[in-house]
Amino acid sequence: MEAACIRHAAIPHTTALFADFLYRFDRVAGFFGAAGADGFAQSAARIDYPAERRAALVEALRELNGESAELERLAQPGTFAVVTGQQVGLFTGPSYTIYKALTAAKLARALTASGLSSVAVFWLATEDHDAAEVNHCWTFDAEHRPVRLEVATPAAGRPVGTLELTEPPLAALRAALEGLPHGEQVAGLVEECYAPGQTFGEAFRRLLERLVGKYGLVFADPLRPSFRRLAAPLLAHSLRLAPELVRLLVERSKALEAAGYHAQVRVEPSSSLHFLLDGDRRVPLRRAETGYRAGDRHLGAEELEASAERLSPTALLRPVMQDYVLPTIAYIGGPAEIAYLAQAQVLYQALIGRMPVVVARSGFTLLDTRARKLLDRYGLSPTDVFQGEQALREKIARKLIPSELDGLFRSARAGVEAETARVGQALARFDATLVVALEKSRAKMLYQLEKIERKTAREALRRSARAAAEAEYLANLLYPHNHLQERFYSILPFLARHGLDLVDRIYEAVNLNCPDHVALAL
Repeated sequence: MEAACIRHAAIPHTTALFADFLYRFDRVAGFFGAAGADGFAQSAARIDYPAERRAALVEALRELNGESAELERLAQPGTFAVVTGQQVGLFTGPSYTIYKALTAAKLARALTASGLSSVAVFWLATEDHDAAEVNHCWTFDAEHRPVRLEVATPAAGRPVGTLELTEPPLAALRAALEGLPHGEQVAGLVEECYAPGQTFGEAFRRLLERLVGKYGLVFADPLRPSFRRLAAPLLAHSLRLAPELVRLLVERSKALEAAGYHAQVRVEPSSSLHFLLDGDRRVPLRRAETGYRAGDRHLGAEELEASAERLSPTALLRPVMQDYVLPTIAYIGGPAEIAYLAQAQVLYQALIGRMPVVVARSGFTLLDTRARKLLDRYGLSPTDVFQGEQALREKIARKLIPSELDGLFRSARAGVEAETARVGQALARFDATLVVALEKSRAKMLYQLEKIERKTAREALRRSARAAAEAEYLANLLYPHNHLQERFYSILPFLARHGLDLVDRIYEAVNLNCPDHVALAL
């Protein structure tokens, strides 16, 4: 197994904020808490976590996780949480869900070894109500063609963790994985976790626990009544401070934009930081002149504070609530989450007076033997594939031009460059104003040569059905539908291709000291 680092600057759509967070942290330090090895000690020193909250937390976690050595440690004063989380997507959602969990587990072990006793906690984002984001996932078949799997969900508005899976697409998954070496084993595992009648939240947790639980992860579900009670004081406090908190967020958004970055969430002076859990629905709370509005209902602030267990945080308030409930020393996040946290830092300071160290999750593009051989054959790297299938086909096509023609094209380009340079020197002595016209002519001649070379390459590719299929294979595996592999495919097809022990191999490849994306040859 070999790993090659790819700087995020070479990956399409990397934001300036995320690139600076990884490689020039001093530019963004004001938007976050402490960082680096010293940051963990500073974060630990700022955590004042009451004994009664710790006891209630451990009891709430036992309801979901049962007894474990990790909970016994978390019950001890001075034990911290390394937290990550994800929406409870169908069949684990994108592969990076697994990478988040493994990064958190590895960091918790490293901190514990350094003397900062820590437990990895996976926060199940069951409160989110955007069913369209979780009701589908992508796998690939034995030919590595993308296959979309989807389950019917009710209208938006209900917390996704409570949605019941009446007909999970298990047969479609089994059909997609058929022909892959470990497809039957993986399909069977998923069927055990996604039995009809399970909720999105519980099925997701069961499968994730089967895949990564052995690394000591503890799962937290904020929709459980025990967690609602733990979070209620923070939610009530944030409701009382809402106008001031929104003002701080508006100022932070302006500061991010002034620094050349983007604000992940648009915040207006009239924005609210809360939803209302009303029956089986999650209803936005909108600030009114007096109190709040939930749909067509008017609710007073005091009434809401008194029933704070019914409040649910927005995306910017959620991490603060999470790290009030937990003794969080570090949070593992992806690019979008890190952008959220750059905004939310003002809420951390105002509400709990501390912010955990933010750590970027590990990221991987997994290469099988065939993909690796194809990249070597055509002299390509994964970043060439990241330019999209059309650009990839053109790069491969150029490699197919017969050597005689390729040499002639090179010779013709060199000849144009050399002869126009000679003419240019003479023109400069005769009439310098003509040199500009010559340069335009030189560019046109080179353009026409390049044009006929591209046509020759496309014809070579057209004649080679194998090369065209190989370009499609690389694109489907490494950059499907113009997305990074980890953001598109579930981990399931990779497990079906390489075996369940792939999770162990990825865990070993997690490098806490490397900020880069990793191309992992299996």
